[in-house]
Amino acid sequence: MPLALLALAVGAFGIGTTEFVIMGLLPEVADDLHVSIPTAGHLVSAYALGVVIGAPLLAAVTARLPRRTVLIGLMALFVAGNVLSAFAANYDYLLAARFLSGLPHGAFFGVGAVVATTMVAPERKARSVSLMFLGLTVANIVGVPAATLMGQHLGWRATFLGVSVIGVAAIASLALLIPHDHAHAPKVGLRGELAALKSLPVWLALGTTVAGFGALFSAYSYIAPMLTDAAGFADGSVTLLLALFGVGATAGNLMGGRLADHSLRGTLFGGLASLVVVLALFPLLMTTEWTAALAVILLGVAAFVTGSPLQLMVMEKASAGPSLASSANQAAFNLANAGGAWIGGLALAAGFGATSPALAGAVLAVLGLGVAGTAWGVDRRRTVPGRERVVAAHVPEQARALHS
Repeated sequence: MPLALLALAVGAFGIGTTEFVIMGLLPEVADDLHVSIPTAGHLVSAYALGVVIGAPLLAAVTARLPRRTVLIGLMALFVAGNVLSAFAANYDYLLAARFLSGLPHGAFFGVGAVVATTMVAPERKARSVSLMFLGLTVANIVGVPAATLMGQHLGWRATFLGVSVIGVAAIASLALLIPHDHAHAPKVGLRGELAALKSLPVWLALGTTVAGFGALFSAYSYIAPMLTDAAGFADGSVTLLLALFGVGATAGNLMGGRLADHSLRGTLFGGLASLVVVLALFPLLMTTEWTAALAVILLGVAAFVTGSPLQLMVMEKASAGPSLASSANQAAFNLANAGGAWIGGLALAAGFGATSPALAGAVLAVLGLGVAGTAWGVDRRRTVPGRERVVAAHVPEQARALHS
């Protein structure tokens, strides 16, 4: 695997850290800026909104630029957003800075995935994507806990300055390690990128991402109350257990990349099916502490096994112009984040119990399997019409023979 993938992973590590660290610093931010914790929670939504808007928008705007230049520019925008967050004078400025920080997120992963797959042999494409995503999953093990501790001891502003330093390191890595053959503009411009989005298989792949990762976030958004209320863990244990989720996600990500290079669709179906089983078993697994810890790890494994296959499938279905579709998949991931959390919250509000968000997630995972199955059926039907047309071409000759 080329060393250039390390540069992409460093950028992913910084992005993953800044995306999730705010959740652990909400009390500090709320106290410093004199707002309520629910109001401070809008900072999470502002970042996600930036991802959803920025992913397709920036990918489209930069479609004719060299991908190496695009990646460096996106990371520069990321650094700017985090520096502005660190020096935000009040809550409104911080809200705007968080939105700005989210803008390059999806496009970086989208364009980065395209670059990663062009640097390896065809049989290693999924693994190259998983190695880039490795930075995101490792951020949940190392980056987020470390940045949270920094924010709690040095102030939340220090955290965003620290993340900015990671962004600068990523820029240097990208400039040094990304091959110069990516310094030329792609042959496919904006028109080609937009044309690729007209494909039904592309939209079915995006729909699978929304449903599949919506299943994850339906449960993960409420994992803390599950662990404390259902499994009986103390509040102070939740941070360590979330790190276990990161371990599971890292293992699942690497496993999914390797398996998908052998069977892309088989890995996708297997990952979604395992996600259904894990989420359906959550009420049982959350009855003791050790099984609850196991459930957290298994959730990370099952969910992130599908990450690389879904990203690669979207890119393959939009092979004529993959950058925009690949970035749109990151927007779909964040829609899944928001939608899954909303659906899990509905289950809790309805009084179905602390583990009900996991059962709602199981339903979403079944929906994801259904969408993936539909996509498989569409692919099969698209090969049949060609054969039918060949057969039909001989019908007139047969008819003439019968009449004669």
